[in-house]
Amino acid sequence: MSEELLVQGNTLPSAPPDVIEKIKSLEARVRPHEHTLQVQMEHVLHAGMYSRTCRLAAGMLITSVLIKIPTMLVVNGRCCVFAGDKWYSLEGYQVMPASAGRKQVYVTIGPTEITMIFPSNAKTVEEAEAQFTDEMDQLLTSRRDGNDLITVTGV
Repeated sequence: MSEELLVQGNTLPSAPPDVIEKIKSLEARVRPHEHTLQVQMEHVLHAGMYSRTCRLAAGMLITSVLIKIPTMLVVNGRCCVFAGDKWYSLEGYQVMPASAGRKQVYVTIGPTEITMIFPSNAKTVEEAEAQFTDEMDQLLTSRRDGNDLITVTGV
């Protein structure tokens, strides 16, 4: 079903327009069940960097918003990710450069943490979110119960 994602010298690919449309179709089917997700979000704004960590339980399916800037992506756990136009298996700790223009699907096999990092001059989580996507209203942060962990150092 999938192959190992080896990113040495490469980046996590962007998604072609037809794949983005297919993922949006999938989102429309899973969004009504989003309230059942076991997700914890953590945001850190520090030293001109923004990190966003999504902690997921095993057996979950999530999609990402369309990411409009290149970032670093750190995945720790065991999951499959649909990136570009194919499925990849990720296991353990992976640090990957990630392209702009990507929209992905993640299926967790075990507990998984996904952290996106990029340089930012944002002062709030909302400002940082606007830097990486135009789909802010579709982010889990904007539709959850306010239990996100947020650290803003002002440094």
